[in-house]
Amino acid sequence: MGEKKRKESFKEEFIFRRKNYKFMLIGIAFIALGFILMAGGGSDDPNVFNPEIYSWRRIRLAPALILLGFSIEIYAILLNPNK
Repeated sequence: MGEKKRKESFKEEFIFRRKNYKFMLIGIAFIALGFILMAGGGSDDPNVFNPEIYSWRRIRLAPALILLGFSIEIYAILLNPNK
């Protein structure tokens, strides 16, 4: 009988709420977009140099998006949706 009361009083709660998961998905999208923008730029022939690998998109924009995505992830973890 004590076990039945314990099961009734125990309510399973998730650590994160819906708002946390939304921010986590947004952060994952930023990280994925950064890696997609960073990809490519190589040459088919290894003897030919392709200067496109040093473009502004790969050197500045993609790493900035990845760092922004990680900061959104940290915010999503620390966010208290009850406030």
